[in-house]
Amino acid sequence: MASLAAAQVQEVRSITRIERIGAHSHIRGLGLDDALEPRAVSQGMVGQKMARKAAGVILQMIREGKIAGRAVLLAGQPGTGKTAIAMGLAQALGPDTPFTSMAGSEIYSLEMSKTEALTQAIRKSIGIRIKEESEIIEGEVVEVVVERAAGGGGARTGRLTLKTTDMETNYDMGTKMIDSLLKEKVQAGDVITIDKATGKINKLGRSFARARDYDATGQQARFVQCPEGELQKRKEVVHTVTLHEVDVINSRTHGFLALFSGDTGEIKSEIREQINSKVAEWREEGKAEMIPGVLFIDEAHMLDIECFSFLNRALESESAPVVIMATNRGITRIRGTNYKSPHGIPLDLLDRMIIVPTAPYSAQELKEILNIRCEEEDCQMSNDALTVLTRVATETSLRYAIQLITTASLVAKRRKATEVSMEDVKKVYSLFLDEHRSEQFLKEYQDEFMFSDVSGSGDGPQLMEVSQ
Repeated sequence: MASLAAAQVQEVRSITRIERIGAHSHIRGLGLDDALEPRAVSQGMVGQKMARKAAGVILQMIREGKIAGRAVLLAGQPGTGKTAIAMGLAQALGPDTPFTSMAGSEIYSLEMSKTEALTQAIRKSIGIRIKEESEIIEGEVVEVVVERAAGGGGARTGRLTLKTTDMETNYDMGTKMIDSLLKEKVQAGDVITIDKATGKINKLGRSFARARDYDATGQQARFVQCPEGELQKRKEVVHTVTLHEVDVINSRTHGFLALFSGDTGEIKSEIREQINSKVAEWREEGKAEMIPGVLFIDEAHMLDIECFSFLNRALESESAPVVIMATNRGITRIRGTNYKSPHGIPLDLLDRMIIVPTAPYSAQELKEILNIRCEEEDCQMSNDALTVLTRVATETSLRYAIQLITTASLVAKRRKATEVSMEDVKKVYSLFLDEHRSEQFLKEYQDEFMFSDVSGSGDGPQLMEVSQ
């Protein structure tokens, strides 16, 4: 029974270590040096040197807050790394800068108006860094004494002794403080902080003086130095939230729990106006500062003329985030109109944009990308197999070649091989069609398929278009 339980625990632990491998999970940054010059291969990025250098300049402008009211357009054919550059930019900005990613077609499937969906996306991309000073008591616990009445009833009383390197003090505790201490499992030798305003207790770790004690400490036990100076200190606490989170919390119809459920619905404009004025007040008093983040809209040609008009106006706002769009369309119709324009984006919005082009990869760059993806997907591949896969990527598409990595790896595992060979790649290439071979297959067997648009010369039954 004990061995079965141990096996189950081991299984759970191994599952928690698994990290999901995504299409761009190998991207760690833009791969630039200090002079914003792109390295050949760095942080998962390969090639696209001009586009990465341009993204590096944009990154510097975002950090210095000099890009408000502008948008960036990543334009290039499919499979040239537009989303990868946006993801690299997000990674380079760091976790404090809000980054919101959405697809252009998302706004049509949400249960709210298009402008509301865009407003929420924009406000998710604007952060507020709120500073507040709080009085705290910080020290090492010398003794915790909790006393109960003789009969078991009545209120509990307690005493807490804290010390720093310079002083030691006794504190009398009430029922709430005793409950907090018991909940946090505070014991002698712990270094704790107590917020005087809220009574919240935070355990920082065990004191180094107790490191040699023979009490049970797990692997996660942190050892910290005993605090110096006074027990009571003033500490500045910084909270970073987005404007959208503040909107949701202050919306009475949804409240705080809507942040977890995700069902925020439409938020009234009056609430947003009140929050904007309050944030402006905090900024004047020096309590808060704005962090303009990044809103990334992939497949931007899917937006319609109403969305483009709204974005055009929203970009003029003082606290607008940097809007990065990506599209693979050429001259095409603007959705919602009969007019055509470059990338399917209105000309007045294109005038506001910094357009960064992406170019097709060379064969050597494709090989390097496939090599990085093999490492990311934990797949050992022979040089011959990688050369064949590179040729497949050159003749078909990079995305198709990446799909063959995992499938070829599974075929190799099936025959109990540790390395993917050229034969494995050839086998999966024959099993799974690419776009061009699929088109050829349809042309060859078009008469066998239903609703084929290609007019056939056979005597079989023909479908006639019925006007409605």
